[in-house]
Amino acid sequence: MSNIIDLIESEGIRKDIPDFQPGDTVRVFVKVVEGNRERLQAYEGLVIARKNGGIRETFTVRRISYGVGVERTFPLHSPKIDHIEIVRYGKVRRAKLYYIRDLKGKAAKDCSLPRQTAILLFLRIL
Repeated sequence: MSNIIDLIESEGIRKDIPDFQPGDTVRVFVKVVEGNRERLQAYEGLVIARKNGGIRETFTVRRISYGVGVERTFPLHSPKIDHIEIVRYGKVRRAKLYYIRDLKGKAAKDCSLPRQTAILLFLRIL
């Protein structure tokens, strides 16, 4: 029975999603339908969590909008997501960055890596 479920779920998994982790800053382009018109809306922020696996996988992005923290959870393999861009790589020691919610000001900034270090880290992964 589980083999059938795995087979059906594997058809819905997208292959065009970049590899990102909590601590990375990403820009998610979401398809928004307004009446009979469809447009792309960009949502940029810090990835604070990734949950589940397979076709049910979700990730949470947090950003500060007009001084208020806003979090949005996206299904990773949703057809509503057009594409995902990685803006900045981060290096953190936690899988869930929920402690960021309590931090204010500069302390709440993401732990981003310098560009050259991020490139070296990326090449080491390959």
